[in-house]
Amino acid sequence: MKLYPAIDVLGGRAVRLLYGKRDHVTDYGDPVDCARRWVDEGAEILHVVDLSGAFGEDDGFEKVLERIARLGVPVQSGGGLRSMAEIHRRFRAGADRVVLGTVCVEHPEVLYEAVEKYREKIVAGIDAKEGFLAVRGWTQIADKDAFEFGCEAKALGIADAVFTDIGRDGALAGVNVAESVRMSETGLNIIASGGVRSIDDVRALNAQGVYGVILGRALYTGAITMKEAIEVR
Repeated sequence: MKLYPAIDVLGGRAVRLLYGKRDHVTDYGDPVDCARRWVDEGAEILHVVDLSGAFGEDDGFEKVLERIARLGVPVQSGGGLRSMAEIHRRFRAGADRVVLGTVCVEHPEVLYEAVEKYREKIVAGIDAKEGFLAVRGWTQIADKDAFEFGCEAKALGIADAVFTDIGRDGALAGVNVAESVRMSETGLNIIASGGVRSIDDVRALNAQGVYGVILGRALYTGAITMKEAIEVR
């Protein structure tokens, strides 16, 4: 199972949000320092998100990404990508793969063009609440079934998807193993995200054959260590 330490960047700082809400934020300092720590502890890929971009703001995220990319491990990056120009910039800044979420619902033609141009470098972002996609930094729920979207993404040629149960994200409430497994039935390689609270969650996902897991707040608080996660996978 692939392990993705998460680095969410808001206003130039590494943060964790509770349920994705901007007014429930914990600051963990310099995002490059965080990235370096996870790499030093054995991370083989990083999941770096532009939260400012997801909220429709610009805080110079690409400069942070460039510094993180220079650490020498692949970077998967999402947040605020709603046009081909923004996707191009994200790749130029050093992302190896980009995660597309809101744009898939609001401007599907951008998704089609991105997949045609970048192929396996495009990852679907499936952020769901009660089975429906959440968009615009999770501030809106779209009239789009999450599982149905996963099937459509697979049909387009997308291989991997980040699946987030936003009702659990940042809350250390336990990962939604059952729904992560169900989303795998779309044929996508599912990277589970949201609610991971202990090494038992990582074990449970691994036992069910889930492709990957994003490690967020539990990693920052020390509830999980990279060493433990690497030993489990």
